[in-house]
Amino acid sequence: MRIALVPKGRGVKPDLVVCGLGPAGRALAHRAAVRGLSVTVVDPAPERAWTATYAAWADELPHWLTPEVVAAKVPRPLAWGTRAHRLDRPYVVLDNARLQIALRLPDARVVADRAVDVAAQRVRLASGATIVGERVVDARGLTRSPARAEQTAYGVIIDASRCAGLDPLFMDWRSDNGAPSGAPRSFLYAVPLDDERMLLEETCLAGRPALTGAELRTRLRHRLRARGVELTGAEPVEHVRFPVQGGRPGPRRFGAAGGFLHPATGYSVGAALASADAMAAGQDVWPAAARAVHRLRSAGLRALLALPPQDIPVFFDTFFTLSPAAQRAYLSGRADLGGTIAAMRSLFGALPGPLRRRVAAATLGIPVRSRGRWASAMMVP
Repeated sequence: MRIALVPKGRGVKPDLVVCGLGPAGRALAHRAAVRGLSVTVVDPAPERAWTATYAAWADELPHWLTPEVVAAKVPRPLAWGTRAHRLDRPYVVLDNARLQIALRLPDARVVADRAVDVAAQRVRLASGATIVGERVVDARGLTRSPARAEQTAYGVIIDASRCAGLDPLFMDWRSDNGAPSGAPRSFLYAVPLDDERMLLEETCLAGRPALTGAELRTRLRHRLRARGVELTGAEPVEHVRFPVQGGRPGPRRFGAAGGFLHPATGYSVGAALASADAMAAGQDVWPAAARAVHRLRSAGLRALLALPPQDIPVFFDTFFTLSPAAQRAYLSGRADLGGTIAAMRSLFGALPGPLRRRVAAATLGIPVRSRGRWASAMMVP
């Protein structure tokens, strides 16, 4: 798919300037164009294809998104802590090419340049040009920093017939990946990409520092070998590395940059798609309840970062025994303050005593012993 590029620096002041053409920025620009707004988008490579795997819970997708963007659907994915949990919530993997086509930008002015300084009504470009608009929104994602916890993953794409009998896995924390017992934990994520291919990915949910791709590759190979899946080395590879904190809620940022990334899971595409219409209309997508939920989710990340490796599977065993409504509230209820509080209260009450005390200390910012050293959970903003 080609996008018509328009010379920079000329034309009428647009209603909206969107910096970044990832899924969040493109969805925002698309919904603004559908509303009849004049839109300018800025991205250094506006025609690039998205190579990451994007997935969401089926009920997160907005009504205006065509069903064709779903490449694969898992009606009841499986999760493992120390035991199996069947999740009563359909999970979908998106078709990137079809999603980009669905988020069409027929009348947008597209500027192939890099935004270097973004303000409320103007953006300065790497070329030195400046674009002025009635409203400017930063959707460029998050930059990496040693101070920010990250999610990392190493995955391979294989023919589905080679892993027959392997259930789609939302996460699998079992210890058959060869890692030492006291090492930071990682889980297996296994989802169909379509009818013929599966993605098998070893994932570090959050770490500061996170596990390296090389370590995750070793673990994935060990785990798959233990389950009868031998890799040839010729399989297509997916590398994942992005910050899970640093987003700032507000009217001038969208997607991960604007706090739409769930800090305790790393998911953001579903939330951005669901909010794109309201953001395009200039509505307040960060009411007080949403900001409070964001702070609670950040507390959840603090707890995860502070847990000793052996406690992680038990923590998720407890989470996945919550009711589907409670799980949905915590994972997707971006402005559901009551539901999020109820889910966190239920989770806390169901945790074993020692684990409950550690979670409480981490959430409140009390120094806790983690991986052989003392560390303050308040290091995470």
